[in-house]
Amino acid sequence: MARLRPDPTFYPSAKQAAAAPPEELAYLAMLSPNQSRSDAIGVVDVKPGSKSYGRLLSQIEMPKRGDELHHFGWNACSASLCPWAAHPHVERRYLVVPGINSSRIHILDTKADPRRLELVKVIEPETLARKTGYAAPHTVHCGPDGIYLSALGAPDGGGPGGLFVLDHDSFEPRGTWERDHGPQHLAYDFAWHLGYDTTVTSEWGTPSMVRDGVNPELLLGGKYGNSLHVWDLRKGTHIEKLPLGDEYQMTLELRPARDPRKAYGFVGVVISLADLSASVWVWYREDEKGGKDGKERKEGKAGKGWKVKKVIQIPAEPADPADLPPLLQGFKAVPPLITDINLSLDDRQLYVSCWGTGELRQYDVSDPFKPRLTATTQIGGIVRRAAHPASPSKRLNGGPQMVELSRDGRRVYLTNGLYSPWDEQFYPAGLESWMVKLETRPEGGMALDSKFFLEMERGVRCHQVRLQGGDASSDSFCFSS
Repeated sequence: MARLRPDPTFYPSAKQAAAAPPEELAYLAMLSPNQSRSDAIGVVDVKPGSKSYGRLLSQIEMPKRGDELHHFGWNACSASLCPWAAHPHVERRYLVVPGINSSRIHILDTKADPRRLELVKVIEPETLARKTGYAAPHTVHCGPDGIYLSALGAPDGGGPGGLFVLDHDSFEPRGTWERDHGPQHLAYDFAWHLGYDTTVTSEWGTPSMVRDGVNPELLLGGKYGNSLHVWDLRKGTHIEKLPLGDEYQMTLELRPARDPRKAYGFVGVVISLADLSASVWVWYREDEKGGKDGKERKEGKAGKGWKVKKVIQIPAEPADPADLPPLLQGFKAVPPLITDINLSLDDRQLYVSCWGTGELRQYDVSDPFKPRLTATTQIGGIVRRAAHPASPSKRLNGGPQMVELSRDGRRVYLTNGLYSPWDEQFYPAGLESWMVKLETRPEGGMALDSKFFLEMERGVRCHQVRLQGGDASSDSFCFSS
């Protein structure tokens, strides 16, 4: 009789996960914005010294067109998982791949040949709508009792958005997670604080608010997401809303402290209506601020008392209107546009992508309330169009968008595709897509790898990256020490 054992690539702590063997493959979402072909998941060789280093090894196309593949993830925690966690015997072998436009969810098997993936199941939008009431699935995270996904809204294009759960074994939708939405209507990302029985969610917009690009009327009216929401993790009930203010539009990526004993996390905010700046905020328990290294003395329970505070602000850069897309010409400036952030497994380094200005920033966040800028790298950008060292004479468009960090914190992978309708607005000449890699120093510093520059063929854009064996933006379900 087969015995149920934890997957050997699960680690009992984030610290041990960081010491694991480095990734040799990366999985890449490859989109067809004009729907002339199906979207695909590509397999990229990221093993230094390999003959195919930095090249696409294979790709698997989705069965239908128009998916707009987005933030896919593993079926089980890929950073670390405690032996006592729910379903420790689940193999981390499947990629759960949602299509934000089609509301279709694909299950890909990586086990037989990690270099050539196999499609084993498709959840159709009708099934998702019938069992959850949601559409536009967006982000995948492993959870304590299933696979959790966020959804932007309802099948009719409205709201509310929220969370739903897939079964670990059958991948069938089990239903919505929330039992009480309270004032929450808009949805985007979500994060856990297991030591506090707490979930935090962020806001972007309903499907009808985002699928045709940025709506200037909604943006200038402060109608996109500008709040965080705190929930009871076990009950699925809303506890409190944390408003940032109407000027701060699109509270997107959430990166909680990797150590579940720490009651804080970071959220990136795309733009301020006051001055086009972008910002990073910390949410935290009120009794957490001021504690040494942000550590709480004892575990708590879900409840009120959470706060949010701006800790990083990145200003817009003056620009000639002739160099700007029509959407920005009247402002005579290029906004940073923070579209992704990522936090190292030791809670030390925060990476911030500025899709508009073409900059990746590295901060030391050992003190989460006093981040310290330690390095910057330029590539692409609306105006700057900085080149890659592999092709120094070629001006690049797009900019750092999705940020994937290795578990040991020494490699960063970047892609430049955001969301097809938004790509066209900010890069109207046509976004030429690429994937690059940076070598980083956790103590501070980073540089582009001159040998890693993967250019997509025209008509293909790349988005999310996941790493073989796990990555820093996946979930940790253990203490870090």
